[in-house]
Amino acid sequence: MIPLVGLTMMFFGLLAGLAVMAAVGGPIGALLIPNRTDGRTRAQNLTIKAAGTVARRNASNRYRSGPLGAVPSGGHALPGVLAASVLSEAVDPVGRRFAVLCHPHVRHLTVVLESEPEGRENIDQLQIDQKVAHYHEWLAKLTKTPGLVCAQVSVETAPDSGGRLRRMLDEHRAPSPPVFTAAVVGEIAKRYPVGAAEVKARIALTFQMADLADRRLTAQETVRQLAERLPDLTVGLQNTGAGAAMPVSARRLCQIIRVAYDPHAATDVELAASAGVEDGWCWEDVGPARAEALSDRYRHDGACAVTWEMSEAPRSAVQEQLLADLLAPRDEVPRKRVTILYRIVSPAAAARMVEQDVDRAELRVDLQKRPDARSRREVEAARAIAEEEAAGSHLISFGMLVTATALDDAGVPLARAAVENTAPAARNNLRLVRNSQDSAFAAALPLGVWLPHYLRVTETMREGM
Repeated sequence: MIPLVGLTMMFFGLLAGLAVMAAVGGPIGALLIPNRTDGRTRAQNLTIKAAGTVARRNASNRYRSGPLGAVPSGGHALPGVLAASVLSEAVDPVGRRFAVLCHPHVRHLTVVLESEPEGRENIDQLQIDQKVAHYHEWLAKLTKTPGLVCAQVSVETAPDSGGRLRRMLDEHRAPSPPVFTAAVVGEIAKRYPVGAAEVKARIALTFQMADLADRRLTAQETVRQLAERLPDLTVGLQNTGAGAAMPVSARRLCQIIRVAYDPHAATDVELAASAGVEDGWCWEDVGPARAEALSDRYRHDGACAVTWEMSEAPRSAVQEQLLADLLAPRDEVPRKRVTILYRIVSPAAAARMVEQDVDRAELRVDLQKRPDARSRREVEAARAIAEEEAAGSHLISFGMLVTATALDDAGVPLARAAVENTAPAARNNLRLVRNSQDSAFAAALPLGVWLPHYLRVTETMREGM
């Protein structure tokens, strides 16, 4: 536009150039101004809408697997960004088997940990502060872990089928219990799970297959390095309130993803685990039989999921109870997954980012005749972060995805209302993902899918995502 205005002013004068600027620059400027609802420009929203329309017209938003589907093997492979993933298993130095998920397109390897959070019951404020401090230390440890690209902390709530309680009672049952005791235990196993919720925390750590001076490391060499680091990372989580974190085996990871895409299979998984029966699932067969990505939801095997993304971080101080309402189980949402995404920022990029944050915060204050308290606080916070980074502290950027899964389309309005009513208490702006619900669903799973690395853009643009 600038060359056009310059040529017009050169040949036709100043007024003609200003007229061209108003005629051309006005519509372009309107397309590039971010709106207040989601922070995106009109051009970005139009592009996303056009991409969704094209996908629905050529039916690329639909997925069919199985013997009559489009998968060459005839199995139920995972769709989308997970289609090329490969699952294997290794053993760490203490003898624990753990799954290793390879994303070949981006040369990433992901290991998954699982735990049951302790909760806040019967814990005083001093203990809470100590757990928060330990979590800070664990995040700081991630920044010093060689090859670590990103980390995901996913908290999932779902109805408790009672399988775990029944297994525990059966394991501790006496050979010949009294009749009254057996009756009480049987009643507990029958009634206790009703209305209860199962809460699981899963941590996915994604590493880059490193490069040596003359060659790239193979997947096997990288796995050996991961096995050596795994015990230290799991021990660090025990003092954060996450509970005893254990590596997820390949079989367990198959069960988690199978239930994520088909929530109706959760009961079968629990029954098979209670009976000690091998379910026989493999990674090439845990995907959905049918899936369809709509503009505002994702249908998969009879269930329907809706995913939101965080468009703005909390502007006020972050307290330990900030996400309590959002994480809490709710009857309106059969399955809910809150995933916090952490990206490790290199020292060079961190210095540039904190300086840019300071410049933006100061500019906003300078443009206001009477700067408000929030703007002044943002300047103070940006300067404090810059000073800490200059003193040697590491920087981690973060985001959040929230997925609510209903068992059918009829339950979607209640699930959406439950999440959107609890999101304001977390003081972050959740924005409904438009025309990318299938990719957002996969990114919210504890599988190490880092979507910016799947985009065909430059590294500079990727760092801003």
